[in-house]
Amino acid sequence: MTDARRAYYDRIAAHGLTPLWEVLGALVPPAPRSPVQPAIWRYAELREQVMEAGRLITAEEAERRVLILENPGLRGQSAITQSLYAGLQLILPGEVAPAHRHTQSALRLVLDGEGAYTAVDGERTTMRRGDFIITPAWTFHDHGNDGDQPVVWLDGLDIPTVRFLDAGFAEKAAAHQQAVTRPEGDALARYGTNLLPMDYQPAPTDPTRVFVYPHAKTRASLQAIAAGGSPDPHLAHKLRYVNPATGASPMPTIAAFTQAIPAGFETRSLRATDGSIHVCLEGGGEAEIAGQTFRFAENDVFVVPSWHPLQLRADRDTMLFSFSDRPIQQALGLWREERL
Repeated sequence: MTDARRAYYDRIAAHGLTPLWEVLGALVPPAPRSPVQPAIWRYAELREQVMEAGRLITAEEAERRVLILENPGLRGQSAITQSLYAGLQLILPGEVAPAHRHTQSALRLVLDGEGAYTAVDGERTTMRRGDFIITPAWTFHDHGNDGDQPVVWLDGLDIPTVRFLDAGFAEKAAAHQQAVTRPEGDALARYGTNLLPMDYQPAPTDPTRVFVYPHAKTRASLQAIAAGGSPDPHLAHKLRYVNPATGASPMPTIAAFTQAIPAGFETRSLRATDGSIHVCLEGGGEAEIAGQTFRFAENDVFVVPSWHPLQLRADRDTMLFSFSDRPIQQALGLWREERL
C-alpha cells in the first residue's frame, strides 16, 4: 500500500468512511466462509457438570439453569451457530423454572430423566425423552418437575438472530407458575390430528399451535417409512417437522428434522447453507464434517457449519434430531443445498 493511499484512508476514517475495495472480498465471498467450527459435545462427559450446576444454584435463582453450548469459533457470543443458540437445561425434583415470555422462539428436546413438564399458555405437557417441544415467540411458559429424577433437555433458540435484529423483548409473568386452563393434550387434539377449529385461520408465518411432537409418534413414522422403502443416498430416512395447519416449519425462524439411518448405512456427502445442530437420540456412529470425523453416541450434540459437507455412518440403527435456520434463509431466497 502506498503512503498516499494509507494517508487517504486515515483521513476518510475520521469521517466514518472506509473503502469498499479493501473489504469487498470478505463482504461478498465466492462461497460461505463461516467462523463456526465443526464441534461435538459428548453428553456422557458433560452430565456431571450439568448436575453440579444443580448443586450450586436453584432453578428459581437462575430463572433458567442452563449450560450454553458455545461454538469454539464463537466463544463469548452465546451461540452454537451464527444464528442459533443451544444449551442444556436442568430441573431438579420439586423445582419450578418461573414463568416468563420473550420474543425469541424456543425448542426443547428431552434427553435425560422423567417427571418434568413444560407449560405453554395455560397447558402443560409431560416431558418424555425424545419429545420435541416448542415455545413460540411471546408465549408465557414455565417448567416444573413433579417427579423424583433430575430432567435435562436441550434448548434451541434464535437468540443470535433476534439479537442481530435488535428486536429482543422479555417479560416475567405475574405468577410464578401459570394457571392450568386447558387439559394436557388439548392443543394436539385441536391442531395436530388433521383437524382445526372452525374459526382458526393461521397466517403462513404463524407458529404452530401444536407445541409438543411426541417422540413415540415420530419414531413410529420413521419406522414405517424405513420398512416401506430404501434409504435416500444422501439423507437415509429423513422427515421435517411442520405446522400441520400450514405445512410450514413449526416456528418461522427455526426448522426441525428427524432422521433414521439403518445400521451399517453410510450417507453420501451433502452440504447446505443452513448450519445445523444434530442430536443423537438412538444408536451411534460417525459424522464426517468437511474432512473431520466425530464419533457420536446417544445424547451427543454436534454442529455442522454452513456449506460444510456432511457424511453420516451408522454403527447400528440410529435416530437423529436436528434443527437449523432454514426457514429464514428460504424466506429470503438464500438457502442452497448441494448433494455431492
